[in-house]
Amino acid sequence: MSLLEVRELTVRFGGLVAVSRVSFQVQPGEIVSLIGPNGAGKTTIFNAITGIHCSTEGKVCFQGAEICRWLQPLAAAGLAAVGLLTAIVLTLLLNIQSLWETAVSHHYQYLQPFPWDAAARSFIGFFTDQPGPRVILPGLIGLALGLGGAASVWQRARRAPEVAARAGLARTFQNIRLFKQMTVRENVLIGMDQHLHTKLWDAACRLPRFWREHRDATQRAEEILRFVGLDKQSDTVAENLAYGHQRRLEIARALAAQPRLLLLDEPAAGMNAAETTALMDLIRRIRDKGITVLLIEHHMKVVMGISDRIIVLDHGEKIAEGTPPEVCGNPKVIEAYLGKSDAAA
Repeated sequence: MSLLEVRELTVRFGGLVAVSRVSFQVQPGEIVSLIGPNGAGKTTIFNAITGIHCSTEGKVCFQGAEICRWLQPLAAAGLAAVGLLTAIVLTLLLNIQSLWETAVSHHYQYLQPFPWDAAARSFIGFFTDQPGPRVILPGLIGLALGLGGAASVWQRARRAPEVAARAGLARTFQNIRLFKQMTVRENVLIGMDQHLHTKLWDAACRLPRFWREHRDATQRAEEILRFVGLDKQSDTVAENLAYGHQRRLEIARALAAQPRLLLLDEPAAGMNAAETTALMDLIRRIRDKGITVLLIEHHMKVVMGISDRIIVLDHGEKIAEGTPPEVCGNPKVIEAYLGKSDAAA
């Protein structure tokens, strides 16, 4: 089974079609590059894969599970049922004393059979005679509470970004998004948050579990920083790092989430030749650790040097897919990057 499968993905923003019917797969252990001119829809696909945007049409499946699901009829019926049930229960609770007096106490006679039919009529009449304050207001409040709670649960079940991250997806961003006032080590520790189990009371009371997990997480952070070559800057404030090192720190923070698939959005942007070469070696070592890599990149030396396969987009559509030599010689790719000659036109 493919690690990632994108099926007929379409993403629209109003009347703008950012991505149109794009399909591709990523197999475990691959390095796959997603390339194309500016505005081709590459970052939009990344956002759809990580659950930031839901697809307008098509599906994105990670390890066989759909990343982002719209509200299906069965789920909508479930939400409505929960809201209705909450409205009924709240209405009964708010009227419990009056109901008891009207439907039970009023009909009860010592040592006489209880008149269930009269009690039922009194019960129904209690709500139908003056429905406003007894039914409508409590019902609306209960319906709002029920629907709100059920929708919140469904929102988490629909694989929003944090749920996708727990499933094994991690990414970096085109524009660096570090916590710049924190140290390098602290930025990496934040990436581990979803895998930590310390509770609020453990941290507040400084219980043994807090110290044990803090020690293990710090050790793991140092190992990751050593892997990306930033172990000597672990106590440096992130904004004081050189630009290339900030890029590496973003990758380190993503690795701290223990991903199975790492998405890199233009990781070589702004790097010099030496930094670019070192980045290529780092990406290969990440793949060698068993982490699949999908990257967006404009730097062709990086793309051609490390990619097992390349997917090419233009104006939101896939125009080519194949190995680096196959893509290099594809006329559609050449046209997308260089345009048509006057003679060909």
